[in-house]
Amino acid sequence: MKLLTAFLRLIRTLNLLFIAVTQLLFYYCIVVPVFAQANATLPLTFPLFIILMTASVLIAAGGYIINDYFDRNIDQVNKPGKLVVEKIINRRWVIWWHMVLSVAGIILSLYVAWKTRAWWLAFVNTGCVIALWFYSTNFKRKLLSGNIIISLLTAWVVLVVGFLSHYLATIKPDIWLGYNASKLMRLTFLYGGFAFIISLIREVIKDIEDMHGDARYGCRTMPIVWGIQSSKVFVATWMVVLIAALVIVQAYTLPFKWWWSLIYCITLVIIPLIYIFRKLFPAQSPQDFHSLSSWVKLVMATGIFSMVFFKIYS
Repeated sequence: MKLLTAFLRLIRTLNLLFIAVTQLLFYYCIVVPVFAQANATLPLTFPLFIILMTASVLIAAGGYIINDYFDRNIDQVNKPGKLVVEKIINRRWVIWWHMVLSVAGIILSLYVAWKTRAWWLAFVNTGCVIALWFYSTNFKRKLLSGNIIISLLTAWVVLVVGFLSHYLATIKPDIWLGYNASKLMRLTFLYGGFAFIISLIREVIKDIEDMHGDARYGCRTMPIVWGIQSSKVFVATWMVVLIAALVIVQAYTLPFKWWWSLIYCITLVIIPLIYIFRKLFPAQSPQDFHSLSSWVKLVMATGIFSMVFFKIYS
């Protein structure tokens, strides 16, 4: 039982569940209504979507594992109580599980690519596995590059469903002529952009939280190179951009009278972001930044769950 619990912690089970829920919400609340409104056949069938979602989860699980594999020494400083690699699970088993899960994710991606003839999907998802490897071995310890890689991969969780659905519609004239392509792409980039920015904010906050362990092992993350204050300014700038973008989106929906959506976004997304902004500069200890990171993760969840309103109002 202890080994199973350690394995579930190693693959970040809750994070994987969030990835699956995010893609399910995007599929059911955005992709399905867009094609239903046009009385068009759904280009990405549910069975293929489930396989695509499973591939995303497996690739992410492999990424979490390899990250912990190479971060063992740093984690002994930053979070010794949560250490799994070597302490509970042997390093050889860890690397084996990384290979199994990553290869399984690639194989499932190849299957979806073969069934849909979207061969770019196989190349991109294979690139995600490679990016996660090099992030863990190299880029995570460098200024900003690791943060951007993880943020792009987070955005890809949303983008892959929207891009594949749009691509499959373009190669089927009977569907392409009927559905609202611009709406699907707007919402794809809206949620993909949200995922990218909120992930970038959280990654930098986590770097500030972990900077003592990172510095001991020669990492060159933003708070180590630029300092904590400059890193806070970086985070604050992106938070202002995100809050402004969310306000503009809500203003855009006003003519449609989506009042519940407006109340939800202000109460559970914008106000928490303002709270995080106010707490950012006074934060000093690793505990303070851990709390901020948890708040950002909560906002990421509430932001993603707002997709439900596109289903309600469709």
